[in-house]
Amino acid sequence: MSKKILFLFTFAFSLFTSLNAQTVIGKYAGEFLAIGVGGRALGMGGAHTAIVNDVTSGYWNPAGLARIDYPQIALMHEEHFGDLVNYNYAAVAIPYGKDMSFGLSVIRLGVDGIPDTRDALWDSNGDGILDINTDQLDYSKISEFNNTDWAFYLTFAKRHSENFYWGANVKVIRRDLAEFSATGVGFDIGAVYMPYENLYLGATVQDVTTTLVAWSTGRNELISPTAKVGAAYAFHILGGRFMPVLDLDIRFEGREFASYFNVGPVSFDSHFGLEYTYDNLFSVRAGYNDVKQFTIGAGIKLPKIYIDYSFARMSQSETERLPDTHRISLMLSLEEPKFMRDIN
Repeated sequence: MSKKILFLFTFAFSLFTSLNAQTVIGKYAGEFLAIGVGGRALGMGGAHTAIVNDVTSGYWNPAGLARIDYPQIALMHEEHFGDLVNYNYAAVAIPYGKDMSFGLSVIRLGVDGIPDTRDALWDSNGDGILDINTDQLDYSKISEFNNTDWAFYLTFAKRHSENFYWGANVKVIRRDLAEFSATGVGFDIGAVYMPYENLYLGATVQDVTTTLVAWSTGRNELISPTAKVGAAYAFHILGGRFMPVLDLDIRFEGREFASYFNVGPVSFDSHFGLEYTYDNLFSVRAGYNDVKQFTIGAGIKLPKIYIDYSFARMSQSETERLPDTHRISLMLSLEEPKFMRDIN
């Protein structure tokens, strides 16, 4: 019954917002959702579908949220292209009962203080035609606007058995550009399976029903589904744990020139990561992601607090290279008996 209600809601929403509007498949329409969250995952090139086991599961794979046993809070700040683009993330998750978890995640990507010169041109030629190449600006009429993208994830996860977990997201997207705005609702589903000790398999489908983003201008953009599959295996060596991880992204947008390879409209991108953790206290990481960035990172576990750092560099020549990206994330885990999951 719940599946029928979900389908009818999605169909009704899409039908209502599509009437008398232009609807297109928006290639890269949901690209701001692909940046990633958490210093651990980003230090491993975004290879995290199979191994995520904390509050950041709401983003990477909702099934992983069922693996938490204590309430958790996460925060991350990141700046792109110097300080031009600000990217912020916050999330909270709580275990419920013996086998369920709930979470809320919020992402904001913003370019603030963009000069608006649309009403500031002065007809210096007197020909009645405003042309920024020949006319002048009246600086007193220059204002500012922001370009902001928001995403809100509501996550539910359940442990089906000791080695199989599943979960789902309902996400709300809000986009603002000057006086224009857009709203969308989407759904993600995911699963984690551990068939053997130290072997992790994961899969998630983002925007599984195709997410419709409706603009105030009457234009509607469809975000196509993205399937992500991952695998990892942990080796216990040198007093710690060494774990290689591989993820594969499968998209259906026709990214012929912006992917590792494609078959018709279906494109494939990979993420590869390595992590070595010593005595469950300190970790070092490296990876390579889908936008051809080499990444490195490190993490330390303090009482109730996890601090993770990642560094990314574009694989281009020195004269063309974009600014480096530094990310720091904090996670608070309330690891006290009174907050522990009820296992009775």
